[in-house]
Amino acid sequence: MSQKRVLITGAAGFLGSHLCDRFIKEGYSVIAMDNLITGDLKNIEHLFSLPQFEFYHHDVTKFIHVPGNIDYIMHFASPASPIDYLKIPIQTLKVGAMGTHNCLGLAKAKNARMLVASTSEVYGDPMVHPQTEEYWGNVNPVGPRGVYDEAKRYMESITRAYNTFHGVQTRIVRIFNTYGPRMRLNDGRALPAFIGQALRGEDMTVFGDGSQTRSFCYVDDLIEGIYRLLLSDYDMPVNIGNPNEISLKDFAEEILALTGNKVKIVYKPLPVDDPKQRQPNISKAKSILGWEPKVDRKDGLKITYDYFRGLPESEWTKLPKEFSSNK
Repeated sequence: MSQKRVLITGAAGFLGSHLCDRFIKEGYSVIAMDNLITGDLKNIEHLFSLPQFEFYHHDVTKFIHVPGNIDYIMHFASPASPIDYLKIPIQTLKVGAMGTHNCLGLAKAKNARMLVASTSEVYGDPMVHPQTEEYWGNVNPVGPRGVYDEAKRYMESITRAYNTFHGVQTRIVRIFNTYGPRMRLNDGRALPAFIGQALRGEDMTVFGDGSQTRSFCYVDDLIEGIYRLLLSDYDMPVNIGNPNEISLKDFAEEILALTGNKVKIVYKPLPVDDPKQRQPNISKAKSILGWEPKVDRKDGLKITYDYFRGLPESEWTKLPKEFSSNK
């Protein structure tokens, strides 16, 4: 039996690189693709010497050509942090629309199964809590976050259209807040922002009064859920995340305790359309995939902090112009 091949877009990013590792471990041949706008080759350079790994420096919003058979496509190419998608809004919309369209066309041509990476951001600032897959969301399409939120909502719609009209096998994962090694310290999200500030001895910035909540899932748990979803027979959206909800104020205090830092927590105005609550209902993941998170937040944070602390100090000081959110 020939080795199965999987194409992973956004392969040099945080989640894409962990997916590359997982599929290599499972015995697949991996075709990695990334335009490196937000990805980093350092995340996958340990795979370059492997004969079952190949890398294409390519923008998926342009025509995609991959010779040979492809069994699976994992579409993870997209800016995912507020710093990124506010800085490159057009590219964010294009990769969600044109990039997804191109990948679906390739899936149709290759008779491949395709999984797209959607997000809890499709729920917007939710009026239903916790969020179930049946909730349609509360999204502002013309607000600053709309370029990301609506790109992902369109992604889901065109993916379903290819499934129902063309018969392409598709899967949709809605990813909630995820953390772990290979995140970027300067991407503006809550966890790397807090840890980066702690490493530099700066006060921690919480937006709003800190009562807004998030639910953080360790990356290994997330990848396991995504892998199970890909191989399942279920083709509607599935939430993958950790339902253990925490306020950002309490989360910042957890990071302070972990680092032993004595800095203060300072508060700044809440950004426009920033979600007040975020918690996944994972009933579908449990019943359909037999999946639920296993890594306790305390353990996952320790691994993640040790990873960041092990980076060169020059990485700690690579700051964005401003932290725009506690996503």
